[in-house]
Amino acid sequence: MNSRNETFLHSVLLIGTVDTKPDELAFLRDCIVDAGGRAVIMDVGVRDHKHFAVNITNREVAAAAGLTLEQVAASADENVAMQAMTRGAIALTLKSFRECRVHGVLVLGGTMGTDLALDVTAALPVGVPKFLISTVSFSPLIPPERLAPDLMAILWAGGLYGLNNLCRSSLRIAANAVLGACRNATPVAPDRPIIGISSLGTSALRYIIALKPALEQRGYEVAVFHATGMGGRALESLAAQNRFVAVLDLCLQEVANDVHCSIVTAGEDRLENAGRMGIPQIVAPGAIDMIDIPSWKAPPPAYAGRARHTHNRLIASVVSTAPERRAVARTIARKLTSSRGKVKVIVPREGIQEWDRKGQPLHAPAAHQAFVEEFISALGPSVDVAELDAHINDVQFTDAVMTTFDDWVKQGIIPQGVAESSVRLSQV
Repeated sequence: MNSRNETFLHSVLLIGTVDTKPDELAFLRDCIVDAGGRAVIMDVGVRDHKHFAVNITNREVAAAAGLTLEQVAASADENVAMQAMTRGAIALTLKSFRECRVHGVLVLGGTMGTDLALDVTAALPVGVPKFLISTVSFSPLIPPERLAPDLMAILWAGGLYGLNNLCRSSLRIAANAVLGACRNATPVAPDRPIIGISSLGTSALRYIIALKPALEQRGYEVAVFHATGMGGRALESLAAQNRFVAVLDLCLQEVANDVHCSIVTAGEDRLENAGRMGIPQIVAPGAIDMIDIPSWKAPPPAYAGRARHTHNRLIASVVSTAPERRAVARTIARKLTSSRGKVKVIVPREGIQEWDRKGQPLHAPAAHQAFVEEFISALGPSVDVAELDAHINDVQFTDAVMTTFDDWVKQGIIPQGVAESSVRLSQV
């Protein structure tokens, strides 16, 4: 045991099922202690035991969910039982962080433990170190909407039943990674109001080149989210935590992908959380004309013969048809009309990503016109819409976005930015 005073040790909340993984949890505990930290073990297993000392018992976890351990264990459905333990684990994890008794969390599990881990880590604020050791890390079984935006994970290779040299390596890496993060993490406390912006790389969408410095000059911190599935997931997670003073959701390709059942999705609630929280939104339909597919496998038969842009060896995009774009238009309109905050929609009539310009492989002006007509009709009078005779990558578009932004600041819809001099003074 490390001889340093535990008051000054960084503590890792170590969560797992003691009834099935005692050796693994003991190994992780020892790794953390040997590295100069402290392990606080929470047992989320449903079977009673006396052979392993823990800091937070499974009875306490069950009680935090309003049940006895016997009631949980008596469930005929192990999924129902684990969901009950998940509720208790979330409550006790948040309590431990509020009381500053732990500084990070490390969860170990197969599919059951991973199911629990996703909810526990998603409940924690951004900036709290959170690490998952799972037999299904990075698996398509894990829906993107359940991932915390700063969750770290490692594949638990060869470790389903007991210890071996292969899985010890993964466990040791995870233990030291989360402890190192606990020692070096700082709370997410920006000194300027944050603006969230969705985009793609500048080969497809270039507005960010002008927008980011313009917003920074006005005293805002700008967070840009890569709209290739996980970026949109992070944007939605942070919007749900009310982290932004405004969202410039100018690339909605993930919404289109979700409508078309692409694997490149940010979840069903994409484009909903800012509106649900009343955060002001400036929205444009950037890149909704593309359907993303993995470039490392043959495209679905339905897309055979379509114009295609292969971006790299990971991702490619096929052009969508007019009926497909009309369906996307209705979905976007439905999400925006339910917003509780101010919404301004800017619709570029000349195109919505670089590869749809005349002479480019995804140029389909008739299909784009079909989208514009359906979109404006579906939005109705409840949403402020500006049609722009320009392309989304033209300067007229960025000017229109900033004109709306500046008007909203003047009206008090968006709070004022913080001057650079004020930031410097606050850091003294």
